[in-house]
Amino acid sequence: MKTQKQGLQKFTESELKINALLELEQITEKDKDILTDAEKIQFGEKVTEMLNGLKGQERDKLLKKIELITTESTKNQLWENNHIQITSAISKLMQDFGCMPTKSHLATETGLSRQTIIKHIKEYQAHPQYLLEMDQFRFMGSKVLAKVFKFAVNGDIRAARLYLEMIGMNNSQPLSATLIQQQNNYIQINGTVLSQESIKQLSQEQLAQIEEIIKLVLPELALGDK
Repeated sequence: MKTQKQGLQKFTESELKINALLELEQITEKDKDILTDAEKIQFGEKVTEMLNGLKGQERDKLLKKIELITTESTKNQLWENNHIQITSAISKLMQDFGCMPTKSHLATETGLSRQTIIKHIKEYQAHPQYLLEMDQFRFMGSKVLAKVFKFAVNGDIRAARLYLEMIGMNNSQPLSATLIQQQNNYIQINGTVLSQESIKQLSQEQLAQIEEIIKLVLPELALGDK
């Protein structure tokens, strides 16, 4: 009975210390020194529970309170969650109403504050997590390029045009407007110059790809070679 009473008293003391921390305007790492290791875990669980239950400005206040003790990995997770919620809300509301939603509508849909949404949309392109996300898309670029090339060599002219643009041979100009000039020992396609020296540096696979595309896009040249 005495042991049970001591355990209840100890739990109450831990709760008092955690609540005292949460009453501070802003919590620092030094403030957490009053907690034992077990109480720090309990404090973290308490903060997580509060974040999950709060919305709007009340959530912002808590995030500001714990800003100095929040790790970079946790900040990145919070940013990712905000990004997913805002992106999903924009997509949903545009489908529902056929127009770009206001920040107030996004706040209602996501539970985030209007200020958080404005800040996120304004600054997201410079955030490290967004830059990493873009690197992931670029990483998959070669797979997309291979797929486009597959359609191009099977006779899809639009895919051939896209392929030429993606590898920088078309300068984003329609193929019908592409000016091809041949002078001496080089070929110029708009602003791109293919000299004998540069062609010699291409691999057999690259040369074969270029040959296949030329045969597709300019079949009359391929017939002339026969």
